[in-house]
Amino acid sequence: MPDPGESRRVRTARAIKAEALRLGFEACGIARAERLEEEEQRLETWLLEGRHASMSYMERHFEKRVDPTLLVPGARSVVSVLRSYYQPVSVSEDEALGRVSRYAWGDDYHRVLKRDLYALYHWIDEHHGPIAGRAFVDSAPVMDKVWAARSGLGWIGKHTNLISRQLGSWFFIGELIIDLPLAYDEPVRDYCGSCTRCIDACPTDAIYRPYVVDSNRCIAYWTIEHRGDTIPEDLQADFGSWIFGCDICQEVCPWNKFRRATTEPGFLPRPGVTDTPLARWAELDLKAYRKRSKGSALRRARFEGLQRNVRVARGNRTEQEPN
Repeated sequence: MPDPGESRRVRTARAIKAEALRLGFEACGIARAERLEEEEQRLETWLLEGRHASMSYMERHFEKRVDPTLLVPGARSVVSVLRSYYQPVSVSEDEALGRVSRYAWGDDYHRVLKRDLYALYHWIDEHHGPIAGRAFVDSAPVMDKVWAARSGLGWIGKHTNLISRQLGSWFFIGELIIDLPLAYDEPVRDYCGSCTRCIDACPTDAIYRPYVVDSNRCIAYWTIEHRGDTIPEDLQADFGSWIFGCDICQEVCPWNKFRRATTEPGFLPRPGVTDTPLARWAELDLKAYRKRSKGSALRRARFEGLQRNVRVARGNRTEQEPN
């Protein structure tokens, strides 16, 4: 006989996915909340090898990072969502301009995604609850890419970003970890195949082997997470004009031909973020920096860090900068 409980879980899962799409997410998948036994060993090895550089926060709460039931007692399901941030705006190849990673062109994604994740949470609670749980957007010990992959939304590519056959990789990931049992999705296979474009294109060889990134050589780490006054001289020349983050591995990925333009107005480029010369970035004082970075992920680098990055990028210029 059919299991009425399973039928209910299937219907509820379908309804949650439909509501997620209505709220503006591009995709939604669901995985069973359980310990990440396969990923646990890989994470431990990566940390022991020091591949996380100075990001000591990745060492903290290790058990919670690999077991969602420690974050949310009684957790049964991890609901993952994707939200495109790709802006249909051409990127200038003018090396005199300071380059900022696409994800920081608009409003801070933490706020935008959490707003809609909370809306989804309250909808589930109202229509299929009561439930208990939490919403997560890259701000807690949650392995978001792993959970999205487990829920069938894509696979983790050789550059360690999640790739979707329908969306490419220009998207943010968010999760709801809740105590509601649901029907669970199956992971999809890895479609990277023999392609090594991301590895070949990385100017600092940060992708030192497929599916593993060494933060000690990653431009995004040095221009965002690093809090020191200097950047290793042997890496600086490879930074080009990047002053916040790096998109090279995503720019060369063939799967991003399937990218989808964002429908979120808050992710569209703020004035000056894509076309400001390095010389102008260098002229920003603290007040101007705060005004420009208010409500933006640019705040992550802090004023001193951004100015350090601009100095490195200007040092890489071989031609006279425009005023």
